[in-house]
Amino acid sequence: MSAESRSDDQLLAALGKGDRDTLTVLYRRHAPWLLLRLSQRCGDEGVVDEVVQDTFVAVWRGAGRYRGDGSVPAWIWGIAIRRLIDQFRARRLATVPLSEGMGAAEPSAEEKVLLGVEHGDLAAALRQISPELRAVVRATILDGLTTREAARLLGIPVGTVKTRLVRARAALREELV
Repeated sequence: MSAESRSDDQLLAALGKGDRDTLTVLYRRHAPWLLLRLSQRCGDEGVVDEVVQDTFVAVWRGAGRYRGDGSVPAWIWGIAIRRLIDQFRARRLATVPLSEGMGAAEPSAEEKVLLGVEHGDLAAALRQISPELRAVVRATILDGLTTREAARLLGIPVGTVKTRLVRARAALREELV
């Protein structure tokens, strides 16, 4: 079976076993949408390109740790958004004069939301819901995808996205009260 015809899960399994050629297939398959989505969150093309490269280096290094509890595109997006947050932090720290110290720069609204999703009450609540519900929340609410786009990304029917989103909202309400 050629690498091009393998599923994302099969490609990651092969990559985890040292088959580096599968990284090229994963890159060709996922880099275009990743560039587009990251460009919607950051206007600096250089930063976006660097984040995409860092993401695929992390995919290469972490393929053996992929648990398979969600879709591969959602896993890759999770890596990418964390890399983007790291870039925001690094850029903010680089622009703060040393005399002002670490806490002087006020994070942007998007940075605050992204940091809250990764480390705040919402992050704790998201960890408590099932991976399937979490993936739908990330795709539709946090990433701003339509239900059709989320369905395509997650490889599930549109109706399933809608149902999981209703269930996820109810579960998050329970967790955040």
